[in-house]
Amino acid sequence: MHAITIPEPGGPEALVWAEVPDPVPAEGEVLVEVVASAVNRADLLQRQGFYDPPPGASPYPGLECSGRIAALGPGVSGWAVGDEVCALLAGGGYAEKVAVPVGQLLPVPQGLDLVTAAALPEVTATVWSNVFMVAHLRPGETLLVHGGASGIGTMAVQLGKAVGARVAVTAGGPGKLARCAELGADILIDYREQDFVEELRTATGGAGADVILDIVGAKYLDRNVRALAVNGRLAVIGLQGGVKGELNLGALLAKRAAVTATSLRGRPPAEKAAIIAAVTEHVWPLIGGGQVRPVVDRTVPLQDAADGHRALEEGSHVGKVLLVAPGAA
Repeated sequence: MHAITIPEPGGPEALVWAEVPDPVPAEGEVLVEVVASAVNRADLLQRQGFYDPPPGASPYPGLECSGRIAALGPGVSGWAVGDEVCALLAGGGYAEKVAVPVGQLLPVPQGLDLVTAAALPEVTATVWSNVFMVAHLRPGETLLVHGGASGIGTMAVQLGKAVGARVAVTAGGPGKLARCAELGADILIDYREQDFVEELRTATGGAGADVILDIVGAKYLDRNVRALAVNGRLAVIGLQGGVKGELNLGALLAKRAAVTATSLRGRPPAEKAAIIAAVTEHVWPLIGGGQVRPVVDRTVPLQDAADGHRALEEGSHVGKVLLVAPGAA
């Protein structure tokens, strides 16, 4: 088969389409013939040499894919060769074939084509596990989503609205904010021109956000705590603004608030399987019913993955950038 390899860390040009050995599904795994994958921030970090795959994972980038089951490993039941699926991966999505633990497979939601389904696994698993399983967002609460126009952001907005929350977003510029509004965002904050703490206080009558989903990290830590409501929950899932910040424990205590930080890629298979089961139960019906849909900015041939990385780095996209395998249909 062919895959995107990274002979040496570097810029997008470091991604090389090369012939590599076919993966063999182990106990409890299936072999998926990839139709599409997606570009995630973790892939950019891996390309730059900053985020190695977990031990035992595929060395190729790609944290999600869609495709068809080509073979079943020992001990697998409930799936058949030819089934159309999408999957959460620890790596290997930028390839023509990938071996996937059976607990990380999802059926393609009703009404969605196989290519578009590649936009779902990483964002749905990230948002559901953090906003709902960890931060326990409830109907009537206020959710603040940083990076509302990103792949994760566009999914978080829709899921927040679907469960009856009020959703605030930060995004850069009126164009991206308009797209967030189309998805249901109630409070629109241009982080380039406005202070999200003050804007949120004004919009909520001084209460603040019950849950904040943050991709920025250290740069926003103090302001995120100030933006939290009493009993608020801050879920940090990205470090685009740095890894070290000063936390005002007094402010946190006064609000009886909580800060959590999680990543998805390195979790044990059993934890990923539990998240995927929850996503299948709670999110897939919303997608099948048309209440929630993935937002796809563009598709790029898999062998031209460098162009997909450049698109993400430029930051003009809204939603997901997909990579489509050669001959995919």
